[in-house]
Amino acid sequence: MKTGVWRILLLISLMGVGQFSSAQSTGIQHVEPPFWWTGMKNPSLQILLHGPGIGQLVAEFSYPGIVIDSVVNPTNPNFLFLYLTLKPEARPGSFEIKLLKEDKINARYQYKLIEREHGSSQRQGFSAADVIYLVTPDRFANGDPDNDYSPATLERPDRSNLSGRHGGDIKGVIEHLDYIADMGFTTLWVNPVLENNQQKASYHGYSITDFYQTDPRFGTNEDYLRLSREASKRGIKLIMDQVMNHCGSGHWWMEDMPYPDWLRTTQTGGPTNHRRTTFNDPYAAKTDRDVFGKGWFVPTMPDMNQGNPHFSRYLIQNSIWWVEYADLHGIRHDTHPYAGADFMSDWTCAIMGEYPDFNIVGEEWSENPAIVSKWQRGYQGGVNLRSCLPGLMDFPLQMSVTKALTEKETWSDGFIRLYEMLANDFLYPDPNNLVIFPDNHDMDRFFTQVNEDPELFKLGIAFFLTTRGIPQIYYGTEILMKNSLRGNHGNIRSDFPGGWTEDTVNGFNGTGLTASQSDAQSFMKKLLNWRKNAVVIHSGQLMHYSPANGAYVYFRYSMNQKIMVVLNKNNNPIILDTRNYSEMLGPGAKFRNVLAGTEFSGDKIQVPAKTPLILEVR
Repeated sequence: MKTGVWRILLLISLMGVGQFSSAQSTGIQHVEPPFWWTGMKNPSLQILLHGPGIGQLVAEFSYPGIVIDSVVNPTNPNFLFLYLTLKPEARPGSFEIKLLKEDKINARYQYKLIEREHGSSQRQGFSAADVIYLVTPDRFANGDPDNDYSPATLERPDRSNLSGRHGGDIKGVIEHLDYIADMGFTTLWVNPVLENNQQKASYHGYSITDFYQTDPRFGTNEDYLRLSREASKRGIKLIMDQVMNHCGSGHWWMEDMPYPDWLRTTQTGGPTNHRRTTFNDPYAAKTDRDVFGKGWFVPTMPDMNQGNPHFSRYLIQNSIWWVEYADLHGIRHDTHPYAGADFMSDWTCAIMGEYPDFNIVGEEWSENPAIVSKWQRGYQGGVNLRSCLPGLMDFPLQMSVTKALTEKETWSDGFIRLYEMLANDFLYPDPNNLVIFPDNHDMDRFFTQVNEDPELFKLGIAFFLTTRGIPQIYYGTEILMKNSLRGNHGNIRSDFPGGWTEDTVNGFNGTGLTASQSDAQSFMKKLLNWRKNAVVIHSGQLMHYSPANGAYVYFRYSMNQKIMVVLNKNNNPIILDTRNYSEMLGPGAKFRNVLAGTEFSGDKIQVPAKTPLILEVR
């Protein structure tokens, strides 16, 4: 190891290299990450260099405070990995990486070190004090029609195609940040915006073909940074949707991989079986575990091999790069278990080690809280996954809410499902850091789930905005968007009305909305803006009472504040006797109806038919 000028002849055996053996240097095609920061807690830096014949060249550079740890020559001579340590004395600036052959420079790259923002490591993640607004950018608003098509990408726009590109972009989101803030949302989760250069159905963003570049049909990296900054001005945090399990089949490295094991494969080369329970199942066959862990997510989304240590480091570093570059306040991680427990431990712990107050929510789509809870940081039961993951998407609760609202009330059906699902919270180390939601981009719209009943819709929304956890609302849910084709993702992710100049209905300003849509939007707006200052909802305790006669009652409480919530699913009004809730309500309690603004007292509470009642107790 040495500091300063460093030259090394990068020798490689051409035996067994095959298609790469004749490659000659014509320049650097990829440098990833393209730049880095000084002052990071973890001082190590991996630089991936890619270009024809780069692995057969001599590398040279000089910069004070940089220690060369190692240089790795993959089996493919078109790649080179530099491993550096940035010592505390390393200062912002730039140094030129030169690649030479016989002392002649074949390629060069000016690598920049940027001064880290003050307090970056102390950034605060999203929390239960926030409500998240989830946006699929291609379907939200088209702010720049000129970028609907890019000569560098394969798929052209076709708004009539449910699975096609519709033209929404980052500028469209920026232009409607005032709407999002005015509604009362405090955090924005945008589905992936990185390049998806696929032949078709690439609008959703989960087939990434470049982990460091925004898709030109959405905008540029600078546009994404502007989105973060403009959101911050309005008190809105930004969550990035990241994918560590798979990439797109059109990724640039698919035709030129650094290692033969860059991707994961099964013995049959087939897809995963999606059997996530095999992690803990004491009776699971090894073949089932292997197919789950090694199979591709889908044929167009090959699974990356995080077991390759260079790939593992690449992915971890990519996530940290985006947190730092875009000033993120959170990550939503797609298909969390699929990348494997060891890597997910390394990934979550590396990010949380760099940003201790940050937040990450993982997707584990299971109805069983025992399956979900094991991934949360601090989990003590069963197999120790060494996870540093702060939170998870609460799919078990979501599924129970829909059943609770649509089933007929019996001993075992209806609200009792919701009551008993919350009783499973003892499985979670931190249930208040679960993200709760009525719907998202992968499931039927909530209004569709409750059979297009506006009253059941309000009951569900009231629950999600007052129970424990971090609520997330999918764009358009506030105006009763629905999907006539059950389970059809393109239909679920329909365009938000008013996001295109030719739209005759505009959900942003209310033009053309039905009376029910306007009412739902006003209802949610009022509740969201009230919730901002309802500290007891953010951090108070929860006590609920066993549902009875089609009504579910629960309290959020602290030393200084108390909220009573009543969900009445009956087709008729009901009368509640406050003496049944004496643990929470003393004699002479006074109430303020949050939604109606009225005040009353007494030991009887009348609850209108199919209505949520949210009461501040005084």
